[in-house]
Amino acid sequence: QVQLVESGGGLVQAGESLRLSCAASGTIYSINTMGWYRQAPGKERALVATVTSGGVANYADSVKGRFTISRDSAKITVFLQMNTLKPEDTAVYYCYAYGVRTHTNYFYDWWGQGTQVTVSS
Repeated sequence: QVQLVESGGGLVQAGESLRLSCAASGTIYSINTMGWYRQAPGKERALVATVTSGGVANYADSVKGRFTISRDSAKITVFLQMNTLKPEDTAVYYCYAYGVRTHTNYFYDWWGQGTQVTVSS
């Protein structure tokens, strides 16, 4: 079993900041990519940002320059620093990981339960 546990969501006003965290645990051999997706009401889940084990980051155009993704040195925790938040950033944010389970040679996609971020105008 692999679990991704998110924290850090909440209600803020436009222009403020939030920091999301996601810790992976369980039968993990290695994690290649970790990241964040979000789903707003009535919309599909969409990429926010990802980062590889080598530190290569990828961002959605809508968050470039405002959000920063990072991983800890053990490579099993991912952070999303969100600055200058806008009402359109309101969504459920899901942690994502792509890696190999212990005692297997297969890659898996793992998802967290989601954390709500609400930005008021």
